[in-house]
Order: sequence, then C-alpha cells, then structure tokens
Amino acid sequence: MIYHMCPAEAWAEAVSAGHYGGTADDRRDGFIHFSTAETIVESARRHRAGQAGLLLIVVDADRLADRLRWEVSRGGALFPHLYGPLDPSEADSALPLPLGTDGEHVFPVLR
Repeated sequence: MIYHMCPAEAWAEAVSAGHYGGTADDRRDGFIHFSTAETIVESARRHRAGQAGLLLIVVDADRLADRLRWEVSRGGALFPHLYGPLDPSEADSALPLPLGTDGEHVFPVLR
C-alpha cells in the first residue's frame, strides 16, 4: 500500500469529477507524491505540518501499474510517484487524518 495526503475538499472534487490531478505541489512537480508506510509520517511532518482537514488516500501500488515510478528522494529513500491522474475508484480508502493535541497528524495503523 502507498499513501497520499490531500485536503478533504480536493478529494471530494476529485470524486465528483472522476479524476484527481494532485495538489498544487504535485502539479508543479509533474507527478502525484505518494509515500510508503515507512515514510508517510515524516512526509506529513515536513510537508503538511499543522494542516487540518486532510485525508489519507490509501492505494494498492499494483493497481497503478506502469504509471507509478519508484524514484530516489529524501535521504536516498525510494518514493512512489504517480505520473498522470488518479481515478478515485483506484483508492482503497480515504481516511481522515486528524491533528492530535501535539499538533501532529494521527495516523491509522498502516499496512
């Protein structure tokens, strides 16, 4: 499984439109940023600190086939990048990603 964080409103729009093109950062970089279970918490700290109203989009990487590329990023870790839009039906789930009392996101158990 791979994970992407986005504002709940953006995901609702994607569900209505039938496609998700990513956040402004994704569109700037030319791909949708995903993380693994091992990297998502740090990604949230670095790139979404204090942001309320986010959803955690959970996707089986195998569903994305050749549109997904594993590329070296932070600290030499491989990160999954989706080239092209995501059909919301390709997501296994979209889970609330609330902020805890410490201001950090509270993640569900990740697989």
